[in-house]
Amino acid sequence: MWKSGLKWMFLIIGTMIGAGYASGRELWQFFGNESGLAILLFTILFSLSTFVILKISFDKKTSHYLPILQELVGKKLAVLYDGMIFIYLFSTTVIMLAGSGATLEAFHLPNWLGILIISIPLIIVFIRDIDGVLSLNSFILPLLIVGLLSVLVSFSVQQDLAFLPDISKQRNWTAAFTFTALNILPLIAVLGAIGKQVKRKGEVWIASMGSGLVLGVISYIYNNSLIQISDEVLLYEIPLFAILRHYPYLMFVFISILLWLAIFTTAVSGTLGLVTRFRERIKAPLWVIAICIVIPMLPLTSIGFSTLIEYLYPLYGLLNLYVLSSLILYPIINRYKTGQK
Repeated sequence: MWKSGLKWMFLIIGTMIGAGYASGRELWQFFGNESGLAILLFTILFSLSTFVILKISFDKKTSHYLPILQELVGKKLAVLYDGMIFIYLFSTTVIMLAGSGATLEAFHLPNWLGILIISIPLIIVFIRDIDGVLSLNSFILPLLIVGLLSVLVSFSVQQDLAFLPDISKQRNWTAAFTFTALNILPLIAVLGAIGKQVKRKGEVWIASMGSGLVLGVISYIYNNSLIQISDEVLLYEIPLFAILRHYPYLMFVFISILLWLAIFTTAVSGTLGLVTRFRERIKAPLWVIAICIVIPMLPLTSIGFSTLIEYLYPLYGLLNLYVLSSLILYPIINRYKTGQK
């Protein structure tokens, strides 16, 4: 049970920690100063949302996300959110491809090379169907989490940063709702693809509580570090590089590789949500469907990494608030319906 629970936990974290999150751009966009309470609320909301999504997926033995949407928002609204999920996953996967290009640009390499380097393995990983995605996350995510935390904690100690927030200054607490809502649709898409593979309810608890706690801790330490160098963050396409400026070049290379892996795992998760949704309509191997999805994305990567995050992420966060409210109220409403029966 623990092994499977951790496998789903890494899948959830891999969906979250992508170009926007791992680079620090997404955290800085939503949090920043006076956000300690906001990050605590995000941890609670994220754990609850993940639990509800995974529980519905487990109960209904789903192979794609549509049954979860129908359960949460009803069949009529599910049609609207089905379209939204497609647009969301498509555009955020474009952001991951653009993020790979931005990462290689930091080494003075062409942007198109970074996009090509991520696109080819993104298709190859689906040759082993969903098992390829799960194996990838189980290998990469522990390395990524340890590497990112090591840099952030080391930076905090070097700069003698305070870890406890000023409780009297927490005016940004509402950001927790839009930040959690932003990440709801990819979670529904990815967790809807694995419902048939979850064997026990204990796996749901381990995956949801574990992922929320890990992401909450990383988010708080990361945001706390960025606050201290807020003036420098504005100068960087990827805020993490403002922190790495204080480290030797080898550390810069190591973390850049981890950042690219974070981008890759989220691109894989987004593509997983898309290909499993189309599998019922297109009778073809997942890697063939992945080719059909990835090729149209390539021209859109020219828009730019930070521009895409700046405009798309807050918009999606607002649009998804209804789904978040449905997830929060679902245990109460579901218990009431059960009692009525």
